[in-house]
Amino acid sequence: MYRRGSAWAAKVIADSSLLGVDLSIAETGSNNIDAAIASANASGAQCLVGAFDGVVLGNAKDIAEIAMKYRLPTIFAFRQNVELGGLMMYGARLTDLSRRAAYFVDRILKGADPGDMPIEQPTKFDFIINLKTAKALSLEIPPSLLARADEVIE
Repeated sequence: MYRRGSAWAAKVIADSSLLGVDLSIAETGSNNIDAAIASANASGAQCLVGAFDGVVLGNAKDIAEIAMKYRLPTIFAFRQNVELGGLMMYGARLTDLSRRAAYFVDRILKGADPGDMPIEQPTKFDFIINLKTAKALSLEIPPSLLARADEVIE
């Protein structure tokens, strides 16, 4: 679920084709989530990947409920999506990103030139599995995958 033509979408499509995965992008906003997921389901989608996007985060509960209605497993970049019923989450820890953002804002407000500041990449990532959702979808999560998870919601 992301915008066609975006840099993220182009990269994901290119990477998925290298893996032999047929991927399609379902564009959505807050007002057409059900239609977008229904269309993906009708096209034969086997799962949904929620992008690192405000629409996905802001509509976490609706997306989880609609994906469950169509029995589509989901993976997201936000913890909240999994807490509200998504299947899995893998992404940077938002608390760490927020802390670093505050650090840079403080430096800028104290007169630092933003152009002189380094670009940072996240170093800590979370992998969370919602076992309750897996059971509702009749999915068996391999023990090896459960062992790798930072957290399992039961």
